[in-house]
Amino acid sequence: MKPSWVPVGSRALPPAARALLTVPLLAVLLAAFPALVAGCAVRVPPAPRIVITPASGAAAVPPEGGLVVRAQSGTLTSVLAFAGREAVPGAFDETRTVWRSSWTLRPGEQYVVNAVATGAQGVTARVAGRFRTLTPRHEVAVASIVPYDGETVGIGMPIIVTFTGPVEDRAAVERALEVRGPAEGAWRWTSPTRVVYRPRTMWPANSDVRVTAHLAGVRAAPGTYGAADRSVAFTVGRAMVSTVDTRAHQMVVRQDGRVAQRMPISAGMATTREYTTTSGTHLTMDKGNPVRMVSPGRRKGDPGYYDKLIDHAVRISNSGEYVHALDNVWAQGRVNVSHGCVNVRPDQARWFYEHALRGDPVIVTGTTRALEWDNGWGYWQLSWPRWLAGSALRHETPAASS
Repeated sequence: MKPSWVPVGSRALPPAARALLTVPLLAVLLAAFPALVAGCAVRVPPAPRIVITPASGAAAVPPEGGLVVRAQSGTLTSVLAFAGREAVPGAFDETRTVWRSSWTLRPGEQYVVNAVATGAQGVTARVAGRFRTLTPRHEVAVASIVPYDGETVGIGMPIIVTFTGPVEDRAAVERALEVRGPAEGAWRWTSPTRVVYRPRTMWPANSDVRVTAHLAGVRAAPGTYGAADRSVAFTVGRAMVSTVDTRAHQMVVRQDGRVAQRMPISAGMATTREYTTTSGTHLTMDKGNPVRMVSPGRRKGDPGYYDKLIDHAVRISNSGEYVHALDNVWAQGRVNVSHGCVNVRPDQARWFYEHALRGDPVIVTGTTRALEWDNGWGYWQLSWPRWLAGSALRHETPAASS
């Protein structure tokens, strides 16, 4: 019996069968199993899309909107932005799909942006953009900041920012004022051109504070933008606090809690309001040696008129009050006979003059006239809730803060 199979070679096959052997195997499989094509197709993930706002090529861009970079179908791995040669500070959100500039943009400036995003399976996208912000019709700038850069101050020192023109959008400007320091604090507007920062409690001694007005590009009023940023750094020195008891006629100066000086004093005679020393928490404001002092509301020849040069005078209000030297030791420690100032012995006045820093608290008690909160730097006369009431941010509506 012959076997049911017969080994054959290619020569034994008919021509049609031999032709099949020349067809690539993959083509045969694809023809035989069409379902295999759909099941094994390779899908390329979409590349991430990067959107820069303002758009590249935009001109006269309002600077208050800032710069925003967003990634779609991916995450941002790098955002570099420059205003001229200066890097633009900014931060990513938690998902790294959005990057925002930290502050408003500088007016009349060209910006360059380069962003990179990464999507699924490492697919990347790169985008570059360029735009220019508008040149405003009017500008407002920082005229001055107190304290000055590098100054060492007392623990009660306020930060006072004065602008070159009135501010209408106070909330926008207030948001642009950054204070980096060791104490909670808040701003209060004292006029259309001035805002004051005070900590909730006095500054910790021997600490560092930096204040930056990120004013460039802030819309302060219709058609008016901040011209430039301004920054100062200062140091809070030792804690020197002076207490003046006008009834006991004594002034005690403590440095870091220890008594440094006990001074017999003579305060205001209180025959009139202007000759009454004010009670409350004063701050030392400036000093001179000597300082010319002229009687308020009186002319030469009037009763009580005086015009004198006074040595080692440290100012504590805007109503003419000083801690100063006077050689009337017969009254000091016994009776109040001054025109409203705190008089001390010349040698002790000199010591106080040499050791006082701007912002040192001088707390006066025992008189019938209270220090007004806006008399000089009488800001510590306000409670914390009353101080906060002067902040523009406390009165923002939800729509205005969005």
